[in-house]
Amino acid sequence: ERSCINKAEVVIADEREGGVRATLNLGHTFGHAMETGQGYGVWLHGEAVSAGMLMAARMSEKLGWIEPSITERARKLLADAKLPLQPPAGMSAQQFRDLMAVDKKVLDGKLRLILLKGELGGCVVTGDFDPKALDETLDEFCTEKSS
Repeated sequence: ERSCINKAEVVIADEREGGVRATLNLGHTFGHAMETGQGYGVWLHGEAVSAGMLMAARMSEKLGWIEPSITERARKLLADAKLPLQPPAGMSAQQFRDLMAVDKKVLDGKLRLILLKGELGGCVVTGDFDPKALDETLDEFCTEKSS
């Protein structure tokens, strides 16, 4: 119940998703790809977002936007909550790319992600990132390597 109240307060304060509301969507683009890739209902939405949050943190770290300690803190919190830390087995980096390309946050053909920047809790919605960091992140997390 408290989580729903917190979310409602954030949505009301940032109806157009221009600031703090972006924090609610951290990990969702990766998570939605996982849900679609394995079929809805195989994982709970929160399970997919959990693994997606860790992927977003790792990508942010690769971009030099956060310290490795933030990624490790996120990993520990998610592990302590017994949430997934990896995408489903068998998902390829190419499958992620294909599914993320049709995400609702794509704007003018450009993938936008919610990533961490700066101190813990600092999020940005951006399409301005080095695509190599995305490729490296997908390759690191996916058991099926794309050719």
